[in-house]
Amino acid sequence: MSGETSTVSHLFDVMSTDQGGITETTGENGLASSSSNGALFYFELFVVVIGVVGAAANGLVLYAMVASKQHKKHVLIVNQNALDLYSCLLLVIVYGLKRGNMHLSGSLGYWLCMLLYGESLLFGGIFSSWVNLMIITIERYLKIVHSKWSKKKLRKWMTYMAIACTWIIGFIHELTVAFETTAVIGGACYVYANLIPASRMPLAIYYFFFTYVIVLVIFTFCYVKILMVIHRQARVMASHNAGESSAAQAPLNKIQTNVIKTMIFVCAFYAIAWLPEKIFILLMGLDPNLTFVDGYYVTLFVGFLYICANPFIYALKFDPVRRILKGLILCQEVPEPADSGMQLT
Repeated sequence: MSGETSTVSHLFDVMSTDQGGITETTGENGLASSSSNGALFYFELFVVVIGVVGAAANGLVLYAMVASKQHKKHVLIVNQNALDLYSCLLLVIVYGLKRGNMHLSGSLGYWLCMLLYGESLLFGGIFSSWVNLMIITIERYLKIVHSKWSKKKLRKWMTYMAIACTWIIGFIHELTVAFETTAVIGGACYVYANLIPASRMPLAIYYFFFTYVIVLVIFTFCYVKILMVIHRQARVMASHNAGESSAAQAPLNKIQTNVIKTMIFVCAFYAIAWLPEKIFILLMGLDPNLTFVDGYYVTLFVGFLYICANPFIYALKFDPVRRILKGLILCQEVPEPADSGMQLT
C-alpha cells in the first residue's frame, strides 16, 4: 500500500485513489467500480488553478479595501473576502498534497487525513463563507428596511461577534463529525466512513436545506424587501422635489441598480454554481449505491468556481476599490470622483 493516498467527499466516503486509478466506495457496503485516473488528475489540476486565481483575486481585493480605507466601514465584506481567500489557499494546499500520493500512518497521518486530505479545514472555510453571506444579507436588510431600529440597536461589537461566529460555526460544523468518523486504513484516508447508514439520508437532507434552500430564501426575502424600500424612497423624494427630481433621483437610481445587480449575482450565481453539488450529495444520501464519481468532480468543480468569483461580486461594486484596482492595472493613480463611496448601502 506504499504511496497510496485518497480522495474523499467532504460529506460522505465516496472514493479513494491509488496510483493505478480510482476505487469508488459507498458507505459500508463495499460496492466498487473502476474509473479513469485521468478525470481525477485533471480535476485536481484545475482545482489548484482555481485556488491560485481565487487567492490572487481575493488578495488584490483585500489590498484595495485597505488602500481605499473601506475595510473599517464594511468589515463583514472584508470577512467574506478573507474567508474566500482562506478557502482558495486551502484548495491549493489540499489538492496539491493529494497529487503527492503520501502514505498516511500514525498520529501525523490521522491528523493530515482529518484536517487536509479529508477536506475538513477546506469545507470549514466554505461553510463559514455561506454563513457570512447570510449575515451580510441580513445586515443590509436591517440597515435599509429597518434603518431607524438598526441605528439605535446595532453596535460595532455585534458585527465583530458575528464575524467570530462565522469562523467558529463553520469549523465546528465540519470538524465535529470528521473527528469521530475519520480513519486511516492501509495508508489511505477515509472520512465519514463510520457514519451509521440510517443517518446518511437525514444528514444529506439537512445539508441540502441549510446550505442551499435556506440561504436562497434569506437572499430572496431580504433583497426583495430592500428593493421595495428603495423604490418607495425614490418615489417619495421625486414627489417632494419635483423641480429637482432628476438630480435627486439619480444617485438613488444608481444605488438601486447596484443592489439589483448584486441580488442577481449573489442569488443566481450561488444557485447555479452550488445546486449540482447539493443535488449530488442529496442523491448520495437517498441512494448509498450511487457511484458516479466523475459527476461529483464536475459538481464540486463548479462550486469551487463560485469561490474564485466571489471577490468580483462582493467587492468590485465599491467605487473606491475599483479605483485602486484600476490604478494597479494602469500603473498610475486614478483620481477619486466627487461622489465616490460605497454604492451599496
